Amino acid sequence: MTLGQFLIIMRARWKAALMVLLLTVGGVLAVSLAMPRQYTATTTLLVDQFRPDVAGSAVYAGSPSPVFMATQVDVLKSERVALSVVKALKLADNPDLRDEWNRDAKGAGSFDAWLIEWLQRGLDVKPSRDSTVISISYKAPDGATAARTANLFAQAFLDTALQFRVDPAKQHTAVFDARAKELRAQLEAAQARLSAYQRDRGVVVVSDGALDVETARLNELSSQLVVLQSMSAESASRQAQVRGAGDGISEVVNNPLIITLRAQLSTAEAKLQELDSRLGSNHPQVIETRATIDSLRARLDTESRRVSGTVGVTNTINRQREAEIRASLEAQRARVLRLRGAREEGMVLVREVEAAQRAYDAVLTRLSQTNLETKTTQGGAYVLSDAKEPSLPSSPNILRNTLLAVVIGTVLAIAMAIVREYIDRRVRTVEELPLSLGLPLLGVLPRPGSGTARIAGLRPPVLAASTAFRSLPAPREGT
Repeated sequence: MTLGQFLIIMRARWKAALMVLLLTVGGVLAVSLAMPRQYTATTTLLVDQFRPDVAGSAVYAGSPSPVFMATQVDVLKSERVALSVVKALKLADNPDLRDEWNRDAKGAGSFDAWLIEWLQRGLDVKPSRDSTVISISYKAPDGATAARTANLFAQAFLDTALQFRVDPAKQHTAVFDARAKELRAQLEAAQARLSAYQRDRGVVVVSDGALDVETARLNELSSQLVVLQSMSAESASRQAQVRGAGDGISEVVNNPLIITLRAQLSTAEAKLQELDSRLGSNHPQVIETRATIDSLRARLDTESRRVSGTVGVTNTINRQREAEIRASLEAQRARVLRLRGAREEGMVLVREVEAAQRAYDAVLTRLSQTNLETKTTQGGAYVLSDAKEPSLPSSPNILRNTLLAVVIGTVLAIAMAIVREYIDRRVRTVEELPLSLGLPLLGVLPRPGSGTARIAGLRPPVLAASTAFRSLPAPREGT
């Protein structure tokens, strides 16, 4: 079908097409006016994909996760959120809704489940594609009801998100509280064992500094013992010399009094020899000199024995001091060993107390954090804009429905004209004759009074006729 043929058909059947168009537009307009008015209110929420922590802060980075946003939409459409809205609106107390439920479900099933399904019919949740903003729209016969219900859905979602965050924190708090009590009991038991150990041993836990002091004292006593052992050995050697040849020891040889007595004895002996040779042995001076020599020898022997005796006393003193130092060294060694043992045992108990204290402190820190989380009032979602009561209904949209009816009516009118043309086919143009009859066109007769005619393929026309082929019905098959 060419454009010209289409225009001829539409010109021939324009009345019927116009009738179809008017009926379609009128019907749609009448239905739109008869439909009850519906109002739509919308509220928007901002949902945080990375929720901030009480003890720290989470930095948002990157684009929102599609899975996360889909999860939030599913939560908004869940029965839990809808049930909260049902309770807030007190729909279970509405007798009209209960009667409608009895008519629809005939008393079968749960009334709350039916209310949830009924309420969710007007709910529309749309997440943003490039952000974490979610739009919550609700459609209701009344604008105030639509706005209130949309806001209640948003508030129910906020409460649910808060519960999702607080409930695990409460469970963790109970776990940490029980664990803190256990660790506190363990800490008190460890402290009791340490106190009992200190009380039984009569010492506090030995520090490294105290042990170093006692070790230094032990080393000092060991050094003193070595020195006294050397002195005792030397004094014992001198005492042995005194027993063998007491006059030859250095103390006797170097004694000033003995040296003086020996000098006086030598002088007296020399004088005795001179007097004895000159005066004779019975002379009073010789006898006196002999008495002086005997006196000097007696004094020299006495002084030599006295000096030799001091060597023995020194040896005895050195041995006594060596024995005392040795006893002190052994006592100090035992003390150091005892302190080391006490330190090792005490440090084990101290480490147990410290480990119990660290574990207890860590659990207390986590308990404090979870306690703060249970007190939080934000669940990671925020209201960007509340739903306002709409002034105009969202449906029916008369202008949109009318335009859509015009488009659909035009299509139906054109379709109806074409269908009728195929049912009641007529030849309206010269060009349609060869197509309809399957014969070549020989010529065209002019209208009456035109005085012109033409033969197909010849100019000017040479034939004339009084009637033109206009509105000639198409020949039927077999004629």
